[in-house]
Amino acid sequence: MPENTEYKRLWWHSRRGMLELDVLLVPFVEEVYRDLPADDQARYEKLLSCEDTDMFEWFMQRSRPEDPDLQRIVDMIINRVQPD
Repeated sequence: MPENTEYKRLWWHSRRGMLELDVLLVPFVEEVYRDLPADDQARYEKLLSCEDTDMFEWFMQRSRPEDPDLQRIVDMIINRVQPD
């Protein structure tokens, strides 16, 4: 039960109110998050604490996070929708 509660919390936090972020984060949390290793799950949770404007810039590839952990999870999300 606590795992389900935590997942629901993450799902709600993935809804940002900015369509460009919602279409990336909600499917990611629904389809990928549960299968991630614990380190990457922690990175995703860290990402959710960031400002929407920063995330928007990162996902639009206008800038990059300085934190390598954040860059890793941003790259994972981008690569999911834009595979090489």
